[in-house]
Amino acid sequence: MAENLSLHTGNKEAQYQSLIPQIKALIDGETNIVANLANISAALKMQFNWWWVGFYWIDQNELVLGPFQGPIACTRIQKGKGVCGTAWNEVKTIIVPDVSKFPGHIACSSFSKSEIVVPIFKINEVVGVLDVDSEHIDYFDAVDKLYLEKIVALISL
Repeated sequence: MAENLSLHTGNKEAQYQSLIPQIKALIDGETNIVANLANISAALKMQFNWWWVGFYWIDQNELVLGPFQGPIACTRIQKGKGVCGTAWNEVKTIIVPDVSKFPGHIACSSFSKSEIVVPIFKINEVVGVLDVDSEHIDYFDAVDKLYLEKIVALISL
């Protein structure tokens, strides 16, 4: 297991390309999902300094807060509610350029202005989501979608 993170400067794609092998090293050989989600959250927060980054896990038909980095967050989210519940319900990554314009947005923090939510799969079923918030409008794009989907694919369940 790697215990250091080398932060990369430069364009966003280069940052992801540098970070992914480091995340692989962080979680390689570790079977505890909570430990892996915690380290992935920390690595993403350290590299990109997003407002909030973390995981929600499905538990008895609700998303329940898991490991995260950032201010306190909503603990439970129903399927189809907010960006996280919508990504779960629609089984796809959702990018929201301006959360104030997203119908039913759950405002865990008034500082959150844009968001991306990436479903996590086990045998073609959504088991959780990676949620990332920025304090800037229109912050996430196709590059984030591509690489965050690659990162959640590393999570072995």
